[in-house]
Amino acid sequence: MTDTTTATGLLALHETMSVIRRTEKAAHDLFMSGLVKGTTHLAAGHEAVAVGARAALRDGDYAFATYRGHHHAIAWGATPEECLAELMQRSTGLNKAKGGSMHLTKAESGMLGSYAIVGAHLPMAVGAAWSARLRGTEQVAVAFFGDGATNIGAFHEALNLAAVWRLPVLFVCENNFYMEYTPIGAVTAAEHPAAGRAQSYGLPAEVVDGNDVVAVRDAVARAAVRARAGDGPTVLEAHTYRHYGHSRTDPGKYRPDGELERWLERDPLTVSAHRLREAGTSGDDIAAAEHRAAAVVERAVANARAAPEADLSEAFTDVWADGGAAWRT
Repeated sequence: MTDTTTATGLLALHETMSVIRRTEKAAHDLFMSGLVKGTTHLAAGHEAVAVGARAALRDGDYAFATYRGHHHAIAWGATPEECLAELMQRSTGLNKAKGGSMHLTKAESGMLGSYAIVGAHLPMAVGAAWSARLRGTEQVAVAFFGDGATNIGAFHEALNLAAVWRLPVLFVCENNFYMEYTPIGAVTAAEHPAAGRAQSYGLPAEVVDGNDVVAVRDAVARAAVRARAGDGPTVLEAHTYRHYGHSRTDPGKYRPDGELERWLERDPLTVSAHRLREAGTSGDDIAAAEHRAAAVVERAVANARAAPEADLSEAFTDVWADGGAAWRT
């Protein structure tokens, strides 16, 4: 893997975030054009959490994500073309059109799925960490979740069991301050809905700038060292902000005037570009990385649009344990 502690490595992280940002914009535009059915939950603004976490972890480590999971899927090895084709119900989609926007999965890369049921994947991440413990590997499982999931019972059950068994699992809350349309602070007593509750289970916790890819990378790296050493889970609360509404049916009118603009000043790409310039990277090199990202996504859109529609005969493959549904009839 690229050494992300160097300027070259940071430029690679910046380029990956740029690819994700442009993929999100493409998903938005394709949805508005009627080429994406169902809904989408865009993660523009969250890129540094997924990319920073992936940079701190090893090949073979597991990731579990929410329905807002495009950025996690790409950070864990899915291509923009695979993701956009999946959203457009094409045969070349990441899951041959069975997953759609909310269930992106690439198991061979460790991306063990996006989950539409809030908090449902947290116990699954605990199970994956337990399997790593039983098999004697040094794998770590990381569960990404939103601030709203901290009010779900599965969050507390997962933290409790992971703490009791000291499992190698990281709980990473992407706190964008809204539970769909409701400010998290309006319905949650804890100032930090994830990190503030970790002490109830005897777990270490850290609040991190989720718009700074380096800050996220370093925090996840520290937590991963603890997990691999047998010291158990860590709760990380990454403060970030989504640029779009909750989903494509949400214009985000409930947000106070000026709030989005203030967060845009701390856009993850702006923050990483500033770090790059401080490290001596030229503006031309940054622009070249962003140009490469644009070209990747432009090709991805063209190829996904040109791909054949999903084959209905694939609808029941990879669904049951034996690969088909015949045994059930």
